[in-house]
Amino acid sequence: MANVVVFLAEGFEEIEGLATVDILRRAGHIVHTVGIGGQVITGSHKISVKTDDELETFYWAQIDALVLPGGIPGAHHLRENDFLIQKLKEYSKKGKIIAAICAAPIVLHRAGLLKKKKFTCYPGFEDEINDGIYTGTLVEKDGKIITGCGAAASFEFAYTIAEALGTDTSALREGMQYNKLFKK
Repeated sequence: MANVVVFLAEGFEEIEGLATVDILRRAGHIVHTVGIGGQVITGSHKISVKTDDELETFYWAQIDALVLPGGIPGAHHLRENDFLIQKLKEYSKKGKIIAAICAAPIVLHRAGLLKKKKFTCYPGFEDEINDGIYTGTLVEKDGKIITGCGAAASFEFAYTIAEALGTDTSALREGMQYNKLFKK
């Protein structure tokens, strides 16, 4: 069982944030939702979420993975938060999993975490990232960095994080009927 933090900022993509929280909790991990700029955060589709904590008061003990959903302007708010950028750098140096989906890889870029790393993101945002290797795949894992291309990648993104944390996701994928997506 790992401790995961999912950061939510105003304008986050709800599917990317909440599906990831849901799947990681189903996988048996402890997931903390942390609000940037408050404890009630409204997503890009006007769904408001009460987070478990706020960035300013969150207790940073024994965290195994940090997750950044995309969405606009959510990803921009994450990228502009200097404290969050420092935490991403710190936890990357500790060898923790850092994951970002959709537009959020721009946050990893600002933190300097994509240098010589394969990554994916929402098409067009790769133009804002000049120090990584853009693949355009659904989900990309390069070492401890996991990226996803957008809302449709949310399930695979979350399963990939769970697997990186040591979880066998085969039963979870079957139970959630995910495997049927690929059967003809």
